[in-house]
Amino acid sequence: LALSSLSNTLAVNNSGRWWGIINVASSTNLLTDSKNVQLVLDPSLQLLSRKQRKLIRQNPGILHSVSSGLQSAIKECKWQFRNRRWNCPTSQGPNIFGKIVNRGCRETAFIFAITSAGVTHSVARSCSEGSIESCTCDYRRRGPGGPDWHWGGCSDNIDFGRLFGREFVDSSEKGRDLRFLMNLHNNEAGRMTVFSEMRQECKCHGMSGSCTVRTCWMRLPTFRAVGDVLKDRFDGASRVIYGNKGSNRASRVELHHLEPENPAHKPPSPHDLVYFEKSPNFCTYSGKMGTAGTAGRFCNSSSPGLDGCELLCCGRGYRTRTQRVTERCNCTFHWCCHVSCLNCTNTQVLHECL
Repeated sequence: LALSSLSNTLAVNNSGRWWGIINVASSTNLLTDSKNVQLVLDPSLQLLSRKQRKLIRQNPGILHSVSSGLQSAIKECKWQFRNRRWNCPTSQGPNIFGKIVNRGCRETAFIFAITSAGVTHSVARSCSEGSIESCTCDYRRRGPGGPDWHWGGCSDNIDFGRLFGREFVDSSEKGRDLRFLMNLHNNEAGRMTVFSEMRQECKCHGMSGSCTVRTCWMRLPTFRAVGDVLKDRFDGASRVIYGNKGSNRASRVELHHLEPENPAHKPPSPHDLVYFEKSPNFCTYSGKMGTAGTAGRFCNSSSPGLDGCELLCCGRGYRTRTQRVTERCNCTFHWCCHVSCLNCTNTQVLHECL
């Protein structure tokens, strides 16, 4: 993943490869946003697909939204897995998430779902903020709604976000094998999570705040709420196999689909995350598997959970050390206008996996 100082925004396909955008123009990779700022695909990195470039040109202003959504996805992935053996590690380079994206395990499923959700969420919000020239608020909800409220205001444009996300993110998936079906399923699960978590938001009108009538619109969930739901679905993900119902002679299209590995289980719903292979244990470094291991990770010696030293350190034990930390404290606001603080020094006890 190229996150260098030269990059002023990002683009991605769902194989985990990112492309930096730099301000060095050439005739073959020039893009222009709504403010006529020249954004250029770094020629030293793999270019976006033709379809992705076309979508960016057709929707001025959307590139920055895509970038913001992907950054939110990375941040949320790291937060959700901060106490796990796999803590969503990232690195500089053409493949930010590492070799895990080439596997078919639960962690891969979450990466695909959260990045797809991030693009959808950011684009839908940018529409209602007026940052993208080709979309606006969702104004379809208008008029009567209930006995003391009506539809109005500016609803976040989730339909545009889902459509663009499907066109942009899914376009990088090729083939018809199990991995292809898994990736597309998890991409859609991420988008559907954003859609299903939308909530009604209202503003009161009336004399002295009496709220005799309310104007309501649909608002996107916080991205933390999306991450929480997808994390729950990660824990309950369905293991699947490749299914084939034969072919439709009229259309000559083979009807491939995902089936539960255990026939006694229900087929995965569109909201579920799916995977087809067991996860590595993530305990030790493996260049072949692309796992960093947990050596050097900080753990909680008093916790019996996944963040506890016994589980996080995989039974190898841990070392304990202390460090003195100086922080600002006892801050006071003085009129007008400055804040004065004291410096407080505390001793922290840290436990580090061997």
